[in-house]
Amino acid sequence: MAETAQQSGQSNVLTSYDPRTGEIVGNYAVMGASELNRTVRAARSAEKWWAELGFGGRKRWLLDWKRSITRRASELVEILCEETGKPEADAAIEVMLAVENLDWAARNAARVLDRHRLGSTLLTRNQHASVGYLPLGVVGVLGPWNNPVFTPMGSIAYAMAAGNTVVFKPNELTTGVGVWLAESWNRLAPNQPVLQVVTGDHSTDAALCRTKIDKLAYAGSDAGAREVISLCAQNMTPVVVERNGKGTMVVHVDAKLDDAAEAAVFGAMANAGQNATGIQRAYVAGSVSDRFLELVAEQARRLRPGADKRASYGPMILDSQVDVVRKQVRDALARGGRAVVGGLDSIREPYIEPIVLTEVPEESVVITGEGIGPVLIVNTVADMDEAAQRINAVGNGVAVSVFTRDVHSVETLAEQLRVGVVTINSSTAYAGIPALPIGGVGEYGQGHHHGDQGLREFSRTLAIARKRYRSLVHLSTFDRHTRNLRLAKTIFRSRHGWR
Repeated sequence: MAETAQQSGQSNVLTSYDPRTGEIVGNYAVMGASELNRTVRAARSAEKWWAELGFGGRKRWLLDWKRSITRRASELVEILCEETGKPEADAAIEVMLAVENLDWAARNAARVLDRHRLGSTLLTRNQHASVGYLPLGVVGVLGPWNNPVFTPMGSIAYAMAAGNTVVFKPNELTTGVGVWLAESWNRLAPNQPVLQVVTGDHSTDAALCRTKIDKLAYAGSDAGAREVISLCAQNMTPVVVERNGKGTMVVHVDAKLDDAAEAAVFGAMANAGQNATGIQRAYVAGSVSDRFLELVAEQARRLRPGADKRASYGPMILDSQVDVVRKQVRDALARGGRAVVGGLDSIREPYIEPIVLTEVPEESVVITGEGIGPVLIVNTVADMDEAAQRINAVGNGVAVSVFTRDVHSVETLAEQLRVGVVTINSSTAYAGIPALPIGGVGEYGQGHHHGDQGLREFSRTLAIARKRYRSLVHLSTFDRHTRNLRLAKTIFRSRHGWR
């Protein structure tokens, strides 16, 4: 948790606390508009140097940065544990995933973005056509609190690899990890502010949105996404949005139920259910639903939240989210849902023990709302078509995991779903594939992170057509000869059948 206070004779100070113990882990300045503008100007000063290094030069710098992060990764893991309360293993995995994205972006930017030749038609054979991707300039990144290293690195690394400078504003709950990342770059290139951090609270977020940047990447809540889009619209600043909204699982009659249950429980409970790539609910074929629910309950009952090393997961990072989970569970039970594991008594701030619900009506807020918390819903469906209808009706299109032995039939189901990612016989592992683009559908995402699309997200397209020689069929003139038009028609007729 974090709070802002005014110290005597000083500007506002943001204090960050360990959610497990309430101990202070850091104090940071709350930067305002003037500090933000100075930071953006500094980013502009490094923009030309960074862009002119080219893909090869930037790759060397970014891989050096990666090695620097890796050598001191234990420091970053410790800060991540302090600010989020995550178990050390979960924090280490998050750091490793972030580093993998940095490595992939650095190594693949040239392949994806460098200028390459395009084909032409018979009538334009004399033209050399090519397309390349250039940096936008300065990119702002607003990080989330639930995965404060991995998620923003999906924007920072790709933006930098594409040739942009970055101004990073970490969430106020996890400011320390953002400061550490920026300082790790500064040690490498102290005179080149290619990556800078700005600290503060919600007011600093708004100030960054209002500055003259070229694009902004945001990950967080529905309300925050709408505000960011509105603020950026004042300067016509384009926005990449990753909204909270966990995924869904579909369990077919022929699924390996042990594997499906394991993936469902991990997807729902890991990081106390505070993963946008996690599992919120499972739609299970009726003939196997009872057995699946038994397996899920058995595994969920073995989990224990806490602050010690043997704990399965840590506390709720955001205080107010505890009340959100309480209201969602209460609403589900009031509407006829049944608690299989846990219930309202499982909520003991700052921890929430595993909760598994079934027979939950689709209009319950635990389904329609943002799914943040260690809560898994298991509902029975008649068939896969009904599962697809329910998923699309809710509309929080992030990801769907399908468990079945008939992997070829999944493609038909996948094309019915309005989601960004479909996985087969695994749940959250896709987030660890840097080459795989991640993006929601509709309100749950604008733009992409990771992969080729993630690199192009922070680039502008420049197409070039260069005349190589005079065309035999010269039509781009008012002085064109009739024989040229006849020849052009002959060529066109041979290709397209014009009569």
